[in-house]
Amino acid sequence: ERYVAICMPLRHAELCSTRSTMHCIFIIHSLSSVPCIVILSTFFASASFSLYKQPRLCEMELLMLYRWQDHVRSAVHQFYFLIMAIIILFSYVKIMKVAKAASGEDKKSSWKGLRTVILHGLQLLLCLIQLWTPFIEGAVFQIDFMLFINVRFSSYILFALAPRCLSPLIYGLRDETFFHALKNYEFFGLYKRNV
Repeated sequence: ERYVAICMPLRHAELCSTRSTMHCIFIIHSLSSVPCIVILSTFFASASFSLYKQPRLCEMELLMLYRWQDHVRSAVHQFYFLIMAIIILFSYVKIMKVAKAASGEDKKSSWKGLRTVILHGLQLLLCLIQLWTPFIEGAVFQIDFMLFINVRFSSYILFALAPRCLSPLIYGLRDETFFHALKNYEFFGLYKRNV
């Protein structure tokens, strides 16, 4: 949507209609369900019936009964990472070119636009890194279960929540009214704690 809005502004209303948005959402959900379908189908194909009767902790790592299942999951995640990295890189290079051309000689405007593009790129990079977390968590799961829980919690905060909160926080801090209210609240919050 950002690519269309910046690189094809005259076609934005046509390309980003409700109908095309619904088609895109359907395609995204279909593509994102592929890893789950692959993992579950390999598990159901290789698990014995006695395994279903055993009490187990519901973790993705426990669904990997054989080494080849882990390799299939790894291949699917790496393929997704590669495709998404190429798409993001292509889109943001084009966006930066258009933003630089639109700002012309105005260096301040150019730098402001570049910072915004870098912020959005950073958000997407953090979301992309989330595709690597199952490998890290799988390795840590073999070492220590409590360390696995801590790593899983940390990766959730860093790669699932932080990218979604980054933009509102930064845009909120850019707003002078919000920034002064936050600064005033923090100052009085510290004052009340010390009293």
